[in-house]
Amino acid sequence: MKTLTLLRHAKSGWNDPVTRDFDRPLNPKGRRAATMIGRHLRSLDVAFDHVVASPAIRVVETLGEVATGYGRALDAVWDRRIYLASSVTLLDVVRELPAAATRVLLVGHNPGLEDLVLQLVPDSQDRLRDAVEAKYPTASVAELGLAIDDWAKAGPAGATLARFIRPRDLDPSLGPDDD
Repeated sequence: MKTLTLLRHAKSGWNDPVTRDFDRPLNPKGRRAATMIGRHLRSLDVAFDHVVASPAIRVVETLGEVATGYGRALDAVWDRRIYLASSVTLLDVVRELPAAATRVLLVGHNPGLEDLVLQLVPDSQDRLRDAVEAKYPTASVAELGLAIDDWAKAGPAGATLARFIRPRDLDPSLGPDDD
């Protein structure tokens, strides 16, 4: 059994004077949301033996804030392919994960993460899948269970969605605006 946890980067600042999208930092609401998600993951006693992430600034900062709340370092392998990746590319990344890793955190961007959940989790699944399909907000976490012994076997409709945690579920002040 493998567990894949997908974390979308927290809310970034569109008003910052950066020249590239890649360089956009988190805004204050994003920082709060990421720290709260980290605290919540710690309260659930969720652990990861491998972390892979987009090297975009907003992802790097999200992981830093999550780690602050989590109380442990989340040392990531930075993979440029994850930056604004499609679900097809993300599935390639998943299939290449180290065989020894059983609980992986993948941190990236939408719409790729949402599409990956929808690709891996069968349509027949419950309200959690419906919530992902409605919207995968910034700083949200989806935890998928895969009944496989090798990441290379990950494929469509082969996962179960165990959790979908949005920042607004933990603190209504972190609810929607225009993510």
